[in-house]
Amino acid sequence: MVDPGKITARDGRGRSLWVTRSRPKIDRIACSWLIRRFIDPRAVFLFVAPGEVQGVAERFCAMPYDIEDVFWSHRGDLCTFDVLLSEFGLSTPALDRLATIVRGADTARPDLAPECAGLLAASLGLSRMYSDDLAQLEAGMALYDAFYRWARDATDEAHNWPTKAGKAK
Repeated sequence: MVDPGKITARDGRGRSLWVTRSRPKIDRIACSWLIRRFIDPRAVFLFVAPGEVQGVAERFCAMPYDIEDVFWSHRGDLCTFDVLLSEFGLSTPALDRLATIVRGADTARPDLAPECAGLLAASLGLSRMYSDDLAQLEAGMALYDAFYRWARDATDEAHNWPTKAGKAK
C-alpha cells in the first residue's frame, strides 16, 4: 500500500496524471513503469517538449517528473526512480536492486551494477525503434517487467555453454 496523499493530481476518472519530457529514455520509462506497476495502474503519462512540461503540468494539474526543479526529480546522487521509491515507501530487495541498475544507467555510472550497461543499451535501442513516446513506453513496460522479474526471481540463475549434461545416446 502506498500513501495516496502523495498523488496530488488526478483526472475526472480518478487516474493520476504525470507529465515529463518527450523522447523518454531510462529514468522516465523506469518511473512510468514503477508508477503503473506499484502506485497507480491507471496512471496517465504526458510526454511533451522540455520547455512545455511546467505549463502542461499547470494546465492539466499533472505532476511533473524527471525534470529540474520539481519535487519528483533527481536528488543528489539519486535518480527520480530512487525518489519515487523513497517517497512512496517502496522497498523490496528486487526494487532496490532494480533501482541501482536504473541509477547507474541513468547517471552514467555503469560501475554500480553489471546490468547498467545492458539497460542503457536496451533503452537507447527502444528510443531508436519508436518515434511515438507512448508506444515506446508500452515496449519499455515489458523491458522493465523482465528486469524486475530477473531481480526478484532469477539473479542466481546462470546460463552456461556447454552444458554439464551428459551426451545424448
